[in-house]
Amino acid sequence: MSLVLPFPTFDPVAVAVGPVAIRWYALAYIAGILLGWFYARALVKRDSLWGGRPHPDLRAFDDLVTWVTLGIVLGGRLGFVLVYQGAYYAQHPLEALMLWRGGMSFHGGLVGVIVAVLIFCRIRRLAPLAVLDVLAVVVPVGLFFGRIANFINGELWGRVSEVPWAMVFPGAGPLPRHPSQLYQAGLEGLALLVILAVAVRFGALKRPGLALGLFGAGYGLARIIGEIFRMPDAQLGFLFGPVTMGMLLSLPMVAIGAVFVARALRRGPVSP
Repeated sequence: MSLVLPFPTFDPVAVAVGPVAIRWYALAYIAGILLGWFYARALVKRDSLWGGRPHPDLRAFDDLVTWVTLGIVLGGRLGFVLVYQGAYYAQHPLEALMLWRGGMSFHGGLVGVIVAVLIFCRIRRLAPLAVLDVLAVVVPVGLFFGRIANFINGELWGRVSEVPWAMVFPGAGPLPRHPSQLYQAGLEGLALLVILAVAVRFGALKRPGLALGLFGAGYGLARIIGEIFRMPDAQLGFLFGPVTMGMLLSLPMVAIGAVFVARALRRGPVSP
């Protein structure tokens, strides 16, 4: 019999003051947004990373944080409600507002952020691609903390496995499973963060769309790999064969990201 690691017991409430409870799930998202914002400011104020390419100033990015946060929350929740549990929330519409119970869709959040950025850039007369390139570099910070939040919540667990680090998750039955949340935190978060940081170091921000394309293709591939170890949502299951909804939604990201990368490399860096 293989060694099975016990799932660490987390109190979902990090801080409680009277009737007010702050959950680890919320703190993870807040940490991701704040650290991503700090990182974005560092990228924006270093003109040497941009060459001669026009880019937003610090004031614009400070104002953008609120828009991005709304895009993440509204888009992520709406995507989860509509794509993953539409039938359930149609019968329990008020529960769609209970964000503390978990349930966010990355692809929905991505669409929400893109819409928010396009509206913001139109109002402020900014180049959307420059803003999206910066966000692409910093998004893995939030993805890392989001997957850690999934692990703390004991949700989105992996498939049954006999690997030495398999865990028995509360509510997932008696069989040990892959801690796929941690796999995805490593792939979608840390690995992608490092790849994009290296790309920036070698001039990615001087080529419009390159960082955005690298993120799209990189996340899509990382998500597809992660889905191999993760249990599909119970209400959806496998769409056909071994294919899950997460895989299907990530395939266009790989293709579109590859197109952005090819175009950016073909055009070359912006001249001063």
